[in-house]
Amino acid sequence: MIYWLYEWWLRRGLRILPSHLCFLISERDMIEAPEKILEVTEWCLQLGMQGMIFHIATRNPSRMDEFLPLIRGIGGMAELHLHRGEKDEVSGSGARVDVAIGKSGREEIAASIRKMAYAGIAPEEVDEEKIESFLTFRMTPDLLIKTGESHLTDFLIWQSVYSELFFFDVNWKYFRRVDLLRALRDFQSRERRFGG
Repeated sequence: MIYWLYEWWLRRGLRILPSHLCFLISERDMIEAPEKILEVTEWCLQLGMQGMIFHIATRNPSRMDEFLPLIRGIGGMAELHLHRGEKDEVSGSGARVDVAIGKSGREEIAASIRKMAYAGIAPEEVDEEKIESFLTFRMTPDLLIKTGESHLTDFLIWQSVYSELFFFDVNWKYFRRVDLLRALRDFQSRERRFGG
C-alpha cells in the first residue's frame, strides 16, 4: 500500500521525461532475473518513453542464447532491435527498444572508422556528424541507469557523453517501478549542461 502511494506521488510529479533511456545490466543480472527486462520495458512504455536501450554486458554473448526467446518477447509490445555479435534482428512495432548483448563502445567506434575507410571517405571529410552517421547505435540517451555494481561499461561512450547517470545500490533483480520513477524524478530536477 505504501509503495502504491509513493509511486502515485512520484508519477504525479513527472513533467519532463527523457526521450531515450539506457539500462546497463550485467550478465549476472540477466541470469538472476531474465524476466525483468520485459517488466521494465512495459513500465517505460506505460510512461510514454520514446525509446530505450538495454545493454547486457558479457564477454561471451552466447551465454545469453537461452534468454533470446524471452528477449524477443519485447517485439510483442514494441519495435525490438536485437543486436548480438554481427547479427541484428528487428521485430514488432511501436516505440523502439534496442537490446545489445555484449556490445562494446570501443569496438563500435573502431567499426565506424573502418566503414568510413571502406567507403573512401577522405580524412578531411571526417567530423562528428560523419562519425555518428556510421555508428550502430545512433540514439543519444538522456539518462543511463545502472543497477547494482557501480562501474560503467564502455557501451555508448560516444553517444552518452552528455547523458545523465543514475546509480542504484539495489541489484537489477530487485529493481522496482518506484525505483524507475525515482530516477525519472531526479532526471527532471537536474540542470543539463551538455558539456558547458
